[in-house]
Amino acid sequence: MTEVTTRPAVLILLGPPGAGKGTQARMLEERFGLVQLSTGDLLRAAVAAGTEAGRAAQSVMEAGGLVSDDIVLAILKDRMAEPDVAKGVILDGFPRTAGQAAALDALLAAEGREVTAAISLEVDDAAMIARVAGRYTCATCGEGYHDQFKTPAIAGTCDKCGGTAFKRRADDTAETAGARLAAYHAQTAPLIAYYEGKGVLERIDAMGAIEEISAALSSIVSRVSA
Repeated sequence: MTEVTTRPAVLILLGPPGAGKGTQARMLEERFGLVQLSTGDLLRAAVAAGTEAGRAAQSVMEAGGLVSDDIVLAILKDRMAEPDVAKGVILDGFPRTAGQAAALDALLAAEGREVTAAISLEVDDAAMIARVAGRYTCATCGEGYHDQFKTPAIAGTCDKCGGTAFKRRADDTAETAGARLAAYHAQTAPLIAYYEGKGVLERIDAMGAIEEISAALSSIVSRVSA
């Protein structure tokens, strides 16, 4: 039987590239009826919809600039007001800094909400590089796979949609993974301390099997959303 949360959850998944955030977010979506909100998808959808914040983002991007936190927060606020996120959201890619986290807290507080849990998926650096270098996705539906840890049940055929075309990100190499790891530690890892200070940090050893990590995450979501 599908489990549902009893109040809208605002979950944040923390962890370096390769920690499995995308895979685990999709599994939480299916089990709890949550909606994964990634910054990139939000920006593209807002631009396509022609919202006020979307038009502001488009002008910045067309000029080759970085979209400001204020614009991202405005787009996030609009999206979180949509009816399909009534059971809660999983934030992916935002916040990335303690300043963004504080701004998100202010946005939520204005609506009588707060971050339910910030869940840190923890792996060691060497394992992260190996995971990133081996991952690929279905070109049709986006389901994620890995050369070692998650291969299709039938070689060359996506388990989810039956597609036979797969793709790898050009930057999923050991060299670029190492650089992204350094950036993560420098910029995003301080969020762990931020949310620990707020009393909402949860830690999960993300070195185990996908199913074990999923069970641990589901236990946390059930507990903090009750």
